[in-house]
Amino acid sequence: MDLRKLKTLIDLVSESNVSELEITEAEGKVRIVKAGATVVQQVMAAPMQAMAAPVAAAAAPVTAATPAEAPAAPAVPAGHMVKSPMVGTFYRASSPGAKPFVEIGSQVKEGETLCIVEAMKILNEIESDKAGTVTRILGENGQAVEYGQPLFVIE
Repeated sequence: MDLRKLKTLIDLVSESNVSELEITEAEGKVRIVKAGATVVQQVMAAPMQAMAAPVAAAAAPVTAATPAEAPAAPAVPAGHMVKSPMVGTFYRASSPGAKPFVEIGSQVKEGETLCIVEAMKILNEIESDKAGTVTRILGENGQAVEYGQPLFVIE
């Protein structure tokens, strides 16, 4: 992404009602977040970081993110988290009309199937890596999940 395009995107976000913009291209990923009157820019690829410095110096409203400006992180649930091992679509049951593999309060054993993550038309069963009780289900049925995204909390 060239410098002019990046500057145009920052200007568009700062002048519009859009509070957040994220663009992914072959060169990397750019995320622009507007907090009040300040535009916060986060660049997430090594080639893009070299371009970010001149833009930050040229555009007055662009500042580095500080802990005070960052949105509050959600509270980390207590217990063992089962995370998605891949990017895909999260399903709680083996088919649309079937009973979910587990519910909140279900007792699970190590190796028991918790859900399915579909990736590239392949249904991958995600198994529990710990025995215990399912206390939270963090994934939404039919929604996309990312690598490492927490799906279940087991205590």
